[in-house]
Amino acid sequence: MTETTPQLSVPAARTEVEALLSVLERNRRTFAWKTSGLDENGLCARTAASAMTLGGLIKHVALVEADWLAVKLAGQEYGAPWDAVDFDADPDWEWRTGSLDAPEDLYRTWRDAVERSRELVAEVAGKRGLDGPASFTWPDGRTPTVRDMLLDMIEEYARHTGHADILREAVDGRVGEGAPESFTI
Repeated sequence: MTETTPQLSVPAARTEVEALLSVLERNRRTFAWKTSGLDENGLCARTAASAMTLGGLIKHVALVEADWLAVKLAGQEYGAPWDAVDFDADPDWEWRTGSLDAPEDLYRTWRDAVERSRELVAEVAGKRGLDGPASFTWPDGRTPTVRDMLLDMIEEYARHTGHADILREAVDGRVGEGAPESFTI
């Protein structure tokens, strides 16, 4: 299945917050399209020498949504399912279990993480602005801004969408830079 839809340009935004959120949403949508509609076999497929799977990618990005935007940006707890995991004992838990989860559970975990992030980012950006501080400090004493956190999240999706692109093409030949207009998350 090959789809080649030209990448949609970023819509004109009135504010920097709107511009950043527009790019983040476009990256989320492309990632969702690259990983959508697969069964257990598609989500477990591997290529080359990597142990990475689309299922692992989906669960990893859901964890990053929780870690970067809920915990480090907004100062919230991880929440389920992350708070029940001992990452010291199993540091690759999300990568490993992403290949074992039922597709509907995996997709729901990601969608729930994204919805939570959307709400928290809107709240934090509204209260603190882009130059406001995140809710954590690096070991060297620096505190990233809300802008820094959003840019890091955009970069995370861009990197992992590239991984998903390679894996998805190996599964069923789906290629393309962006989701078709008819695609919905």
